[in-house]
Amino acid sequence: MDLTIYAFPRKDDHYLNSGMTLRDYFAARAMQSMIVIDIDSVTDIDAEINGIPETAYMIADAMMKYRDANP
Repeated sequence: MDLTIYAFPRKDDHYLNSGMTLRDYFAARAMQSMIVIDIDSVTDIDAEINGIPETAYMIADAMMKYRDANP
């Protein structure tokens, strides 16, 4: 999996602007659907919140693998 692919590359004079990686973009989009938390039903809000980025990057990694396998 190539982690140097960028979501919004921009060609400058001498190099491609690094910006946000595609993996980061996928993770951010995945997090959007996981952010909605029913506060009343959560017993450990810190654990709930801290699990979101880990899960989002797991989803992003799966999306990257799928993308690489299906050009």
